[in-house]
Amino acid sequence: MIKNLRTEKLKNLRTGILLFFSFSVFSFFSSSVLLFAQPVSSSELINNAKQYDGKIVTYSGEVIGDVMLRGEFAWVNINDGKNALGVWMSAALAQEIKFTGNYKARGDRLEIVGVFHHACPEHGGDLDIHGRFLRKIASGRMVKEKLNFDKVSLIFILLGVLFLTWILTLFKRK
Repeated sequence: MIKNLRTEKLKNLRTGILLFFSFSVFSFFSSSVLLFAQPVSSSELINNAKQYDGKIVTYSGEVIGDVMLRGEFAWVNINDGKNALGVWMSAALAQEIKFTGNYKARGDRLEIVGVFHHACPEHGGDLDIHGRFLRKIASGRMVKEKLNFDKVSLIFILLGVLFLTWILTLFKRK
């Protein structure tokens, strides 16, 4: 009888542990799927700002400009190809950004999950996203500029025309 009770308790304990781990694994994978949902475009956020105000949104795009550190936080501008939105995030999240878009580089492509603010009371009524999670979709890279020989030829032609005009004005004065 006592042996049967111990066996029954062990079975219940094993079942409980199995259920706990199964639930934990399910929660982990389902939260990551829900966490990074389909991104909302900047046009959608701007045009329907009041509808999204205070809601958690997913926004993705290329990091442009500079990462502007402000103590334990940072401002990052993210461009989805149509518009750029400011994202306020912790400096720890911002440390994952290696490349920012400019004339010499392509910025990291990120997916940000955060709270959208139509008129953020913390930042003077600006439209922004307070980023909570960040996922790097693609790393940025340096961009090599190729010399455009058509433009170089045009420069020499224009310099020749300018030089010729200068010579003609000298002869005209004499």
